[in-house]
Amino acid sequence: MLDYLFSLLSHDVGIDLGTANTLVYVKGKGILIREASVVARHRKTGQILAIGEEAKKMLGRSPATIEVVRPLKDGVIADFDATEVMLKHYILQVHESGKAIPRIPKPRVVVGIPSGVTEVERRAVQEAALSAGARQCYLIEEPMAAAIGAGLPIDGAGGVMVVDVGGGTTEMAVISLGGIVANKSIRVAGDELDEAVVHYMRLKYNVLVGERTAEDIKITLGNAHMKAFEAVGGEEESGSKGVKFMVIRGRDIESGLPKSIKISSTEVREALMPVLREIVSMVADLIEETPPELVGDILERGIVMCGGGSLIAGFDRMMSEETRVPVFVTEDPMTAVVRGCGRVLDDAKLLGRVKVVGGLR
Repeated sequence: MLDYLFSLLSHDVGIDLGTANTLVYVKGKGILIREASVVARHRKTGQILAIGEEAKKMLGRSPATIEVVRPLKDGVIADFDATEVMLKHYILQVHESGKAIPRIPKPRVVVGIPSGVTEVERRAVQEAALSAGARQCYLIEEPMAAAIGAGLPIDGAGGVMVVDVGGGTTEMAVISLGGIVANKSIRVAGDELDEAVVHYMRLKYNVLVGERTAEDIKITLGNAHMKAFEAVGGEEESGSKGVKFMVIRGRDIESGLPKSIKISSTEVREALMPVLREIVSMVADLIEETPPELVGDILERGIVMCGGGSLIAGFDRMMSEETRVPVFVTEDPMTAVVRGCGRVLDDAKLLGRVKVVGGLR
């Protein structure tokens, strides 16, 4: 009876609790929150100063009294208290209402988690959601959520393959008959791409750039194929077709003074390639472990990519050439997981089939 009452007075939500970004889907309303997974708090008192994009602006710029943390690392909770505060903030935010009957923030919550996490890491996510105000918390593996969100036929006998390149982990799985047949979860993703850019700038130009600058470089110039920018042309002062340029500012390691340099998309590709090749290599390994009957289905249907990493220009083309399998990027790849979490909220039977219980399906 109490559960029924709460269902009338609260909004059920699906959450993609990502290392880089947190997205919240509200049943019947769609995706209402897209914020960075960052929390800023006072170092001594623990008072929360900012959450989300506002806190992200403080990264690398905060004084000694302010601590800016990313509560999740490699897809799992690294700071339980900050994660709980962040989830509570978003749950309260989606229940704000100007109506006469106030909403009670006691929702059912579906959270996407990496497929390679341990039982302890799963329990930490569940406890954080319950502590943040959820009355029930269901966990669903991210590759399954991404496949559902992308509209793939997961119930059929034919196999489908999903690769979700997120901020902390890259999830890949072969799905058939409503279950995961083979999967891999590697902690090599967007964060490692940012680190690769920082490392490259330090080695080649002797310039130290910050985490946010590295991310901007990756988003603006990041590419995985020499023909990635041919379609858009590029502003090629040097005359090289399909090459883009960007001016960045950092600190010269030798002098300690500010320095501006002009970099090209070709250089950024060189910086990112070792990490991208590692991801593609794991995709090839998963195909090798897949049952032969399902390999035929994957060859026919192709690999579906999602997550922020799939937006790197030419990454799908590079993966297709390396694996000899067609590769497609789903529509709005950043929201595939949270859309999948939202869809299982509307379908109790589907939720019963795909939720993770006690570490087992």
